Amino acid sequence: MRVLPVGEDALLVEVASGERAQALYAELSRRREAGALPPVREIVPAARTVLLDGLGGPAERAALAAELPRWEIPPAAAGADRVVEIPVRYDGPDLAEVAAHWGVPVAEVARVHAGAEFRVAFCGFAPGFGYLTGLPERYAVPRRATPRTAVPAGSVALAGPYTGVYPRSSPGGWQLIGRTRAVLWDAAREPAALLTPGTRVRFVPEEHA
Repeated sequence: MRVLPVGEDALLVEVASGERAQALYAELSRRREAGALPPVREIVPAARTVLLDGLGGPAERAALAAELPRWEIPPAAAGADRVVEIPVRYDGPDLAEVAAHWGVPVAEVARVHAGAEFRVAFCGFAPGFGYLTGLPERYAVPRRATPRTAVPAGSVALAGPYTGVYPRSSPGGWQLIGRTRAVLWDAAREPAALLTPGTRVRFVPEEHA
């Protein structure tokens, strides 16, 4: 673990893997809820970092920076968070390419993907876009060599170890395997994002979605 000061009131904690980042985020959130963490405005996980933004004065920040590397961080609990089910029609234009990369029949892609349970590791790229982990390492796929200029909203996609759902139409280079009618981001909803860090997710195959 490496703890770096950021700006006037933040710390960036670097760890060795995505799993460790998820575990650290879960532990920080737990301690925050228990009142065992100095006041902090936001805790923001990423692929291998967690940002603590809006900490108190320099002394508090320095004390937490010295303390963090001594913490024992338990793995993120598998069943502690809510589960969101996302209906999917597995008819994406890149199904055949993904199947070839996995070495399975095209129909097997939906079975493998829907058979996994995912967790939102972190969010980014666009409001409501979650980076979901859960597929075994052997199912990681490369991004497309040439990104699309427009990916439809609701597209379910793969890239590297992650699954993501495009909350709105945008350019993108992920492999598209399906589409969903679920609304990932709605500013009139509370919370606006359907997926937040730590949320467990299951994809449910549909004939019509």
